[in-house]
Amino acid sequence: MRLVEAAKPTFARHETFHPRYGWFRKAYAVTKRDPQIFTRVDAPVSIGVGKNMVRAIRFWGLAAKLIVEDRQRPGLVPTKFGHALFGEAGWDPYMEDPGTLWLLHWRLLAPPSLLPVWWIAFNEFHPVEFTDDALDHAVAVGLDSVGDWAKPHPSSVRKDINALLRTYAPAERSKRSGNSIDDRLDCPLRELGLVRRSQATGSYRFVLGAKPTLPPEIVSYAVLDYLARTETGGNTATLSRLAHEPGAPGHAFKLAEEDLFVALQQTSATIGALRLASPTGAPQLSWSGDPAAVANEVLSSYYDITSATEGGTGHESDQLELFDIEKRAAIVGLS
Repeated sequence: MRLVEAAKPTFARHETFHPRYGWFRKAYAVTKRDPQIFTRVDAPVSIGVGKNMVRAIRFWGLAAKLIVEDRQRPGLVPTKFGHALFGEAGWDPYMEDPGTLWLLHWRLLAPPSLLPVWWIAFNEFHPVEFTDDALDHAVAVGLDSVGDWAKPHPSSVRKDINALLRTYAPAERSKRSGNSIDDRLDCPLRELGLVRRSQATGSYRFVLGAKPTLPPEIVSYAVLDYLARTETGGNTATLSRLAHEPGAPGHAFKLAEEDLFVALQQTSATIGALRLASPTGAPQLSWSGDPAAVANEVLSSYYDITSATEGGTGHESDQLELFDIEKRAAIVGLS
């Protein structure tokens, strides 16, 4: 997958704020209550944050595909996925399950991503250890390769890089700094442990390999979601592709083929529509039916709430879809 297929040319729409604890839920909840909330003069009072934070919450809700522009009238409404995750009978309405953080991480990067700088960092930037300047240069090169996009201002790109690093990397410690709980409250996605600081050099470092808090069902959901958005009719995919293709879950979660195999093997033991085999020596995943429907089944099984989307999604979101990327992305049923 290419950047132009995976992302929209949006930059620095987060008002320099990385996602804070509770902002994803808040974006869903306030939009469900009032589709016009983010355009109202009294939005800061109603939401309980500053004016710039109002715009940031709106952006992160859109970026995680929890809310979407209403096609029938001005305003925003929750997506089916937003209802399924954070609704009253949703999978995880209070964000208590660690798998939800991984799920939101995937949604931020999944097409159509509103974070092209982040997409490049996870999918086209290959060094394991790096500085922010090195990442800045790589992102600039990646954006220059998209001839159809207007070149963003360097300061906007830098803001997106800074937001990424503040989102995933632990904050620098000082003698007066708080504990790790304060760090996680500042941004819950730091709990994922995807980016660390090298004690030897002070540089940033992607953490490769299996992650102790990453459930196999979330990996499997991401795999099926990716296949639903990119497949054109097949029903098999090699694990090599799922690990190495730009945009695939292997890059998003920094997993190797063997890590994907372990996760998919565990999920296929309980989901009858999935099967792992190595007919030509290379392991591959096969599925029966619509991968989007199987992805929904995997999440329902993980959260053990199969009724989350039965009659409770709200009529307004039933008619909504996210952006179509050159008519190639088969959007998942919960999008």
